[in-house]
Amino acid sequence: MKKAFLQLHLAVFLAGFTGILGRLITLNEGLLVWYRLMFSSATMWLLYLLMKRIQPISALDMLRITGIGFMAAMHWVTFYGAIKYANVSVALVCFSSVGFFTALFEPLVLKRRLDKTELLLGIFVMLGIYIIFQFDSAYKTGIIVGLISAMLGSLFPICNKILLQRINVETLMTYELTGGFLILSALLPFYLRYFPTPAFWPDWQNFLWLLVLSWICSVWAFRLSASALKKLSAFTVNLTYNLEPLYGIVLAFVVYHENKYLSQWFYIGFALILLVLFVHILLLRKQVHK
Repeated sequence: MKKAFLQLHLAVFLAGFTGILGRLITLNEGLLVWYRLMFSSATMWLLYLLMKRIQPISALDMLRITGIGFMAAMHWVTFYGAIKYANVSVALVCFSSVGFFTALFEPLVLKRRLDKTELLLGIFVMLGIYIIFQFDSAYKTGIIVGLISAMLGSLFPICNKILLQRINVETLMTYELTGGFLILSALLPFYLRYFPTPAFWPDWQNFLWLLVLSWICSVWAFRLSASALKKLSAFTVNLTYNLEPLYGIVLAFVVYHENKYLSQWFYIGFALILLVLFVHILLLRKQVHK
């Protein structure tokens, strides 16, 4: 259990760093995710084939995994879109609402009873986001896009938990990212038509940051997160990801000085979200010691 928590928190820290990279890379969100998927999936195929970790799967499983991969791809597109429309801090705070969406979706997908404590904690997170939304009107578009991202982000770990019972992490992640890449590739011409970008090919700086995003913040971070998911519930994984805003926002303050542009309402809402996180940690500790 302790190893799973350590893996999870390291994955969360790397996830928080992706927000910094999302602003640092100047490509638009669709193209950024397309390159991320391409580099990540190609790396996984090369690495895991050499390690002989890719297992054969049925056509039906391949179809399911491809759908989950596309869901993950759209989660990223909307996440980086929220950064473009608002900033790193707002996008990361919106990601905290995965706990609320997980509390709703996990009982439906996994066919278990609704946990009232999980739902209540998720509602308080949504209240914190509402406070920011209500009083920081300049970020409303970014917040809406960020909430869509959080909703999508809550679903694919739940679906992964089902598949991980019979498919290893390496196979699942490789096919998911490949499926997301292929579907996004088919949609990219239409996307770029409505959301044009001045440059299709990344310059050398963007290329280097894309490699960091793909190799460290995707390949390695996903393996850590998926491994932790074997021991922990999807809700625990998603709610622990509320630390992602904490790590990412601190980095955004240091690197981009975003604290100069955020109102007091942002800090009030974010403080409520942090309070929810600490309450959840206390509840988890009580469960562990029972």
